[in-house]
Amino acid sequence: MTEARHRAAPRPVLTNPATWPESGFGTQVRVLAARSLRTAFGDRRLVFFGLAQPIVLLLLFSQVFSGVSTLPGVAAYQGYVNFLVPATLVNIAMTTAMSSGAGLLAEIHSGFTGRLRCLPISLTAVLVARTIADSARLAVQLLVTVIASVALLGFRPTGGVLGLGAALLLTLLVGWCLSWVFVAITTWLRKAETLQLASFVVMFPLMFSSSAYMPLDTMPGWLRVVSAINPLTYAIDAARALALGRPPGWSIPVALGIAAVAALAGGWVAARTFRSARGVALP
Repeated sequence: MTEARHRAAPRPVLTNPATWPESGFGTQVRVLAARSLRTAFGDRRLVFFGLAQPIVLLLLFSQVFSGVSTLPGVAAYQGYVNFLVPATLVNIAMTTAMSSGAGLLAEIHSGFTGRLRCLPISLTAVLVARTIADSARLAVQLLVTVIASVALLGFRPTGGVLGLGAALLLTLLVGWCLSWVFVAITTWLRKAETLQLASFVVMFPLMFSSSAYMPLDTMPGWLRVVSAINPLTYAIDAARALALGRPPGWSIPVALGIAAVAALAGGWVAARTFRSARGVALP
């Protein structure tokens, strides 16, 4: 009886925070990423509009620019939809990367990151968790967009399942790297209006001066030069080549190299600024 009562005795409660066991970096990232995912997928309206937005844009652009399907640079792809969908996947990755900064800014203004600053938690883990959670959300968006493109627009990834999978993986990696750029911008600016303006200044010139919507040969000379040095062009060309089974050339290593440099630079700036009071304090 005494032995059974001893086994059923409750465990002592740790009341002194100094005696609490510290969690590792991986555990912190996992817990914080899970929290961000619950927040993102817990709002049904946010999920619906987040999945519907790329599909609506894809439908719009595929109809507005359908007349260019006879151009030499597009006709080889057997339809403008096949030319457009891989580029749209990369553009979705950039848009989601921009939302990484917006999500982090919301946590800064709500005081969540300020509370984390008082805990034995690595602030770098907060940034890593944010980018990982947004990458998981991006993966869902990419899959839904591809399925909708095949079902509604007649998109045919002639590169097969492996080619399409490689294109999605490359796009996911590029999106994760770009998210570090927008996270770095967020930790530096800290204001929603300024962040929105800066993000659009970065996003729209890169998006529309690339090979996303028109082949480079149809552009004016000066814009062709801009497109040739636009890093987004290489990611789009790489995703397009993989999904459609075309020779990628140097587009894949160049796209991955630029993405890696962007992630390293953005991560360094973001971690350095976020650890300071400016990166976590309310404006």
